[in-house]
Amino acid sequence: MNYLAHLHLGGPAPQQLLGSLYGDFVKGSLEGRFAPTLEAAIRLHRQIDSYTDQHPLVLAALARFPRQRRRYAGIIVDVFFDHCLAQHWGDYAEQSLEQFTGAFYRVLLAEPELPERLARIAPSMAADDWLGAYGDFATLEQVFNGIGRRLSRPEGMMGVMTELERLYEPLLADFREFYPQLQAFAVAQRAGT
Repeated sequence: MNYLAHLHLGGPAPQQLLGSLYGDFVKGSLEGRFAPTLEAAIRLHRQIDSYTDQHPLVLAALARFPRQRRRYAGIIVDVFFDHCLAQHWGDYAEQSLEQFTGAFYRVLLAEPELPERLARIAPSMAADDWLGAYGDFATLEQVFNGIGRRLSRPEGMMGVMTELERLYEPLLADFREFYPQLQAFAVAQRAGT
């Protein structure tokens, strides 16, 4: 899952929101590096990634891509699933997407000690409403271009929008079947069961 889903699944408290995002920016052992709530949210982020990567519905979604694209299919599906979540937010959350993202951006921008790479992108993330922008399918092209610039083989992202247009409906169906299961998993993990 990508930023929006992790934030949605990680819990509403400020430290939970931050930790849900930190999971993409903090590597290695966590022991004693962060406050307990923040550390727990980072651990949940990692558990969500592990659950997602092994789930049969996600594996089936990845298999929809041509063989030459499979190396990048996980990244593509993560971003596309955030698009699906933003598009259908009302089916999965009581608070509006705009209220949710606005509250998160306030928490993010108020935090003085963000991980280095996150600190660099946080102002743009909030100013350009990256999370809300996922709802616009055309925005995904910009997201994939940005990801491509960070890859050792950026050509892996070339033409991805054409494939996503072709696979849109089946991937949306995969998301709709998978996301409630992921929500239940995240709730159980937060509850310690």
